[in-house]
Amino acid sequence: MAKQANALTTKTGTIYQAISGFYYVWAEGESYATKPRGNFRHQQMKPLVGDRVIFELDLEDTASQGRIIEILPRENQLIRPAVVNVNYALIVMSLVEPEFSYNLLDHFLVSVELYHIEPIIILTKYDLLLEQVPLAEAQARIAQIRTVYQQIGYRCLVLDDEVARLTEIKDLIEQGIYVVMGQSGVGKSTLLNKLLPQANIETGEISDYLNRGRHTTREVTLYRLGEGLLADTPGFSALEFEEMDKEDLAQYFPEIWRAGEQCRFRSCLHQQEPGCHVKVEVEAGNIAESRYQNYCQLFTKITQRKPIYNKKKK
Repeated sequence: MAKQANALTTKTGTIYQAISGFYYVWAEGESYATKPRGNFRHQQMKPLVGDRVIFELDLEDTASQGRIIEILPRENQLIRPAVVNVNYALIVMSLVEPEFSYNLLDHFLVSVELYHIEPIIILTKYDLLLEQVPLAEAQARIAQIRTVYQQIGYRCLVLDDEVARLTEIKDLIEQGIYVVMGQSGVGKSTLLNKLLPQANIETGEISDYLNRGRHTTREVTLYRLGEGLLADTPGFSALEFEEMDKEDLAQYFPEIWRAGEQCRFRSCLHQQEPGCHVKVEVEAGNIAESRYQNYCQLFTKITQRKPIYNKKKK
């Protein structure tokens, strides 16, 4: 006998995990196992972790799975890892082993600015740094890093074994989807295990080979933390900017973009052009030399990038 129409209800929620064709959705404080409707495949539509979806439930059969009937519009989409609608990125950078790199951090910041994701910088391995250098030198290094990035407007926190430091990070988590990203071996999984002890996320040891850590994260999962959803993501060792034009690069360096509004020429790329206000700000110390040099390096990389022909549209 056919089910009555009023036996079905719809809910809206967020996909937090995808395993073997099943999509697990948080909705109204509960978890639901769902599968997408059949015509999604014909429309070349695939739900992704982070998607806001509308799904149907059979009220008369509580053991049945839900059926996703609509994927709501996405705000953004990360390719590696495959997660969408990301609001914040916790960018984890170690102070030592591997050594802190302004260049790599700026690459990460540009990559999240590109997707309109708000970054939060977290510095790890402070205790290890203290084993290698005197306290005054360790504090000076951290102060220098914070000075560079806090004057831009970025939040920059230090994580060590103190409970107060972890609480400070937890207090930042509000409603939205967060990703944790950074170079392999900097302590992403360690941070996630501290934030989400129930998740028991696998951690890896630092590889001596090329001073890189082994990739230990296998799948993307969103974990509930307060009002937010926190994703464990694979560590990146290299970043590419294939979609970015050189004319757009400056807008992903907020302080360079603001200073560029006062350049003599609207089309100034802050290279060799006369009347470049960005260079004036660099010389005055209002823009960090490292930031400008990393901007120039990325600019050159994009300029020298080989053209890609017959590229498929996303």
